[in-house]
Amino acid sequence: MFDQFLSKADELLANGQPFAVAVVVRYQAPISGKPGNKAIIFPDGKMWGWIGGGCAQPVVVKEALKALADGQPRLIRISPSSSPEEGIVDYAMTCHSGGTLDIFIEPVLPKPHILILGRSPVAASLTKLAKAVNYTVSLAAPGADRENFPDPDLLQTDLELSNLKITPQTFIVVSTQGEYDEEALEKALNTSVAYVAFVASKTKASKVLEYLRDRGVAAARLSQVRAPAGLDILAASPEEIAVSILAEIIQVKGAKSVTPKPKAELLVLLQEVKDPICGMSLEASTAKYKSEFHGNVFYFCCAGCKDKFEKHPDKYALATA
Repeated sequence: MFDQFLSKADELLANGQPFAVAVVVRYQAPISGKPGNKAIIFPDGKMWGWIGGGCAQPVVVKEALKALADGQPRLIRISPSSSPEEGIVDYAMTCHSGGTLDIFIEPVLPKPHILILGRSPVAASLTKLAKAVNYTVSLAAPGADRENFPDPDLLQTDLELSNLKITPQTFIVVSTQGEYDEEALEKALNTSVAYVAFVASKTKASKVLEYLRDRGVAAARLSQVRAPAGLDILAASPEEIAVSILAEIIQVKGAKSVTPKPKAELLVLLQEVKDPICGMSLEASTAKYKSEFHGNVFYFCCAGCKDKFEKHPDKYALATA
């Protein structure tokens, strides 16, 4: 199982897919999960692996989705009685097992990806700097070669971007500086990437943007171009300009404003509901057990709670009203 787990995680990492890892780190019998049990939770709420029974899974999925949204790990405790402790997200569980689980959840997010269009001195410097901070770097430019650009993870000798993997963690920097400026910037704006920077003076940028506006590029999209590229730190040399661009990317990434809105699966709006039998908190969209009574939907952590409710629905529905 451990080899399968590692293989699955490697596969997801290679494909640049975000996921969360949940590992059972402590348990108190009786409960099915044991230390070392682990699972991968995908951004759509699906789970691969094993961390315990049905009562634990909804909580783990809920907290894993939160971890993917905020990028922070967390330690959760699922136990029969609430016992708040600093550093632990506590959930009360009164399902049949009655045991306790401590589960560590960690988000695994793809590395930021900087896509550089152009083979200018700024492009070369930015490539080296981005690799130094462990970013993934791609460079696309006619005439580019490994002799002059040894650092990119991917080197492409044209501006065709359809074959490149573009994600919400991609930042595009157009650093053509006189070589096919208009074509490169138009290619960048045809992607869904929110961060597009253009290495050019204000005058040059204005002319290129006017040209693209005449070609039909939407004004709203053109307004998103960051030109001149980078933070205003009075940079002069190609190396300093590259520093200013990387600093801006780090700032934008840290402010979580890379995209107008992250993919829907990473911002699942968690509708929290409670099992009317045991009081377990559940995520409505991922709850497996449901029952309808007098037009209202009730959610359950397991088949046992659902069965108990359906034997006397009027009693439990009234208690939760």
